[in-house]
Amino acid sequence: MAKLQKSIDKRNALIKATIELVNNNGFHATPMSKIAKMANVSPATIYLYFENKQDLVNKTYIEVKEKFTAYAFETFEESMAVEEGFKLIWNRIADFKFKHCEEAMFLAQCDNTPMIDEPSREVGIKHFQTLLDLWGRGKKEGLIKPMSDHILYAYTIIPLSFLIISQKRGAITLTKEHIEQSYLAAWNSIKA
Repeated sequence: MAKLQKSIDKRNALIKATIELVNNNGFHATPMSKIAKMANVSPATIYLYFENKQDLVNKTYIEVKEKFTAYAFETFEESMAVEEGFKLIWNRIADFKFKHCEEAMFLAQCDNTPMIDEPSREVGIKHFQTLLDLWGRGKKEGLIKPMSDHILYAYTIIPLSFLIISQKRGAITLTKEHIEQSYLAAWNSIKA
């Protein structure tokens, strides 16, 4: 049992180091040797868990996306009205991004890089199915504009990444009022 826990700890350390180094240096300036050093393992140890850097980055992306979406949808119920459900999910997403800033920044970088391969992106999208289904229901009920899910995401979720990065670099200190204004801007941009 202790061996298994040690193995889990090493893998988790590699994931954490990947997130931190990618956030600080970008994907291309994050070599496997730096990841191993930060995780306090030998470079060869990485290959016990991951095939190569691409595999490490893809699996890190999927794990963070799973954690993110599990949090976002934890209290959502399909019986909720569309606007109520969207507000709950949006606020849970905002809450995750503020509480788990490093992971949120990593996901934002993943959204804007070709480093994540298409099969991994498809897995990531599947984790958002609850939100996509809610938007689909909203479109059918005439409550949400009949736009592409990509556009809905761009207008509602992506702005949160901008706000978090702005706060992290000290350009703004977000208050509850800012969050409420941001939610209203997101909802108003997609409601029919």
